[in-house]
Amino acid sequence: MSNSTLLQKIEQCREEMLSLSRSHSLTSEAVITSSVKLDQLMNEYENKK
Repeated sequence: MSNSTLLQKIEQCREEMLSLSRSHSLTSEAVITSSVKLDQLMNEYENKK
């Protein structure tokens, strides 16, 4: 996956997590799952640098 594609996925995931956090508690399973996914994408991006 190219860096630009990865950055787009990171931004989409970040927006999804923020949206979920507006309608769920920060400790809800949905928000935590989204946060873990975002962490994984960001780690993948950092490892590619």
